[in-house]
Amino acid sequence: MIKRIYTYIFVGVAASMLLLSCGKKKSKDGRTDTYSSGSVSFVADESFSPIIEEERDVFEATYPKAKVTPIYSNEVDGMNMLLRGETHLLIAARDFTEKEKQNLKERNFAPKSMPIAYDGLALIVNKANQDTCISIRDVKRILIGSAKKWSDIYPSSTRGNITLVFDNNKSSSVRFVEDSLLNGKPITAAAVSAVKKTAEVVDFVEKNPGAIGIIGSNWLNDRRDSTNLTFNKNIRVMSVSKLDNATPENSWKPFQYYLYNGNYPLVRTIYALINDPINGLPWGFAQFIASPKGQLIILKSGLLPVQGNITIRNVNVSN
Repeated sequence: MIKRIYTYIFVGVAASMLLLSCGKKKSKDGRTDTYSSGSVSFVADESFSPIIEEERDVFEATYPKAKVTPIYSNEVDGMNMLLRGETHLLIAARDFTEKEKQNLKERNFAPKSMPIAYDGLALIVNKANQDTCISIRDVKRILIGSAKKWSDIYPSSTRGNITLVFDNNKSSSVRFVEDSLLNGKPITAAAVSAVKKTAEVVDFVEKNPGAIGIIGSNWLNDRRDSTNLTFNKNIRVMSVSKLDNATPENSWKPFQYYLYNGNYPLVRTIYALINDPINGLPWGFAQFIASPKGQLIILKSGLLPVQGNITIRNVNVSN
């Protein structure tokens, strides 16, 4: 369960970094970017591209002399680029490992990480599929291949075989289920497909009645609904239960409030991982995402900000 006090904390970092950047000379590697100006690229897990694009648009409007260009990749390749110095900022669903931190420190770097949001890992099925409550126990059974057919979970189902679909075989979604659900063991189910992008997962599920797609919840929300209670109408989002027998009463969808109160069991933290020797534009963009304005963008996107003003309201939801 997430136990954080949601209050804005602003300590003048932006102002101090702007002062430090004034008159900054070209660094040894030729970089001339500052906290709020210049042009750099950074790497982000492709599954977070919707929220990254929103943050980028507002950041560049706020700082007209700054241009930040995302390179959308997978978590594994992104971390390797950060360790090799090919990028100075990575947005990913994990922190540095101790080994990675030590590797950078031994080369006289000072890696920093900051949590910026909480995301629910969502299970999506075909619009025609009415079986949308599932337990964590049954998710594990599917991942290890002991539940191969829909009837292995729902005895009356005639839907046939279950096909699991991930966005990428190196993605944060794959690592999350292996680490958090399988205790570090690999997925052994035979019917597993890995496409290239999250949009392709959604497309696959739309066309295949027996599929379960595993994606980040920031891809689900209908942007026209400011309450973040409307999901993509072309697919169904499964409700997930911590209990072995999943029912509508004990199962939850990845709405913000259920991420906040701990009811939804598949929650991951999104981090900005920084290795920026000159505290330039990569650092400035990461700080912007963590600032009140950046956290408000996250809140409005349907994810849960790490810091922010959370207002709880009763809303009637009809299916």
